[in-house]
Amino acid sequence: MKTDKFLSMSYQRIVAKLGTSLLTSGTGHLDLQIMANLAKQVAQLHHQDKEIVIVSSGAIAAGRQKLEKLPESKNTPFKQVLASVGQSHLMHSYEELFSQHNIIIAQALLTKADMSDRSGYLNARNTLLTLIELGVICIVNENDVVSIDEIGEMKFGDNDNLSAMVANLIDADLLVLLTDVAGLYTADPHYNPHAKLIPRVDNIDGTLEQLAYNTSNQQGTGGMTTKIQAARLATSSGTNVIIVNGHEPDVLIRLDKGESIGTFFPAQVNKMESKKRWMLTGLASKGMIIVDQGAASALKEQNKSLLPAGIIEVRGNFQRGDTVDIFDKQGNRLACGISNYEFHDVALIKGVHSNQISAILDHNYGDEVIHRNNMVVL
Repeated sequence: MKTDKFLSMSYQRIVAKLGTSLLTSGTGHLDLQIMANLAKQVAQLHHQDKEIVIVSSGAIAAGRQKLEKLPESKNTPFKQVLASVGQSHLMHSYEELFSQHNIIIAQALLTKADMSDRSGYLNARNTLLTLIELGVICIVNENDVVSIDEIGEMKFGDNDNLSAMVANLIDADLLVLLTDVAGLYTADPHYNPHAKLIPRVDNIDGTLEQLAYNTSNQQGTGGMTTKIQAARLATSSGTNVIIVNGHEPDVLIRLDKGESIGTFFPAQVNKMESKKRWMLTGLASKGMIIVDQGAASALKEQNKSLLPAGIIEVRGNFQRGDTVDIFDKQGNRLACGISNYEFHDVALIKGVHSNQISAILDHNYGDEVIHRNNMVVL
């Protein structure tokens, strides 16, 4: 067993992307044996207190299996029909497989529009992190029923890039792109017997992207090109990435133990550095919250969330999902974070206990004005 010092680090939070070509084994229907094997590995890691989110393709393939007697069509509405029919079949399969391991699963269907909207991004992040805290494994897919192919800005278009966004969303340590090839090669291994696996990529540049295009396997929606795009996005956000063959025996277990398999892309920045770099520039800050000494101590010394009871004053005109700065009474900048409430809401609930929020506002987005998961303490 070959190990790599960069692979032997501890991965606590993992996003596993399962591609269509893997889940169908190249056929037109779901391969339940493959799915059962992957579910068993995920369950083993889950029972070792690893935090795992699955981004799964396969809905359209599952729908095609259910509607096999209908004539095939390549148009968008037909694909959306297949996704609609197949999504429930896909989730039913996952539910049956994970129930054998006493694991509860959840489903999250996301669109690019959801992730582009401040509130949608925050809602998705809070939901996924809460599911993780509850020990629920979430199965994420793009909502193909409402996503529009013709408008590129509104659709991820592939689950590789969606998985990178999810990794960014939940601050994952590792993104594993499980496919039907062993990783990135120097040439297309399907046609060139001399193609060699590239075990590690430290820099994703134009040359590498061209190589990925030339070696792309197009059985699924994406191919190697989108996997390289996803690796670029994830590594720039502080997440390590591995492209690996999902048919490898116990591949997830072996990766967790530090075995060097597939192609490894190390994170380009520390996750906290990436988060700080975005928040601490001040460019994203839309307001200011001033807190009392008790709240200041809770933030700095106890890693607590910011509750309305500790807020003295609020300034600015920020919206829910905007980044705001947190100061103490002496004018010292303590932290910055993403607010669960807009400026006017915070002004109304400042100084009160969280159980009074619903009585004061006509809505309730949680007990915290800023959750500790969405905050950087200086």
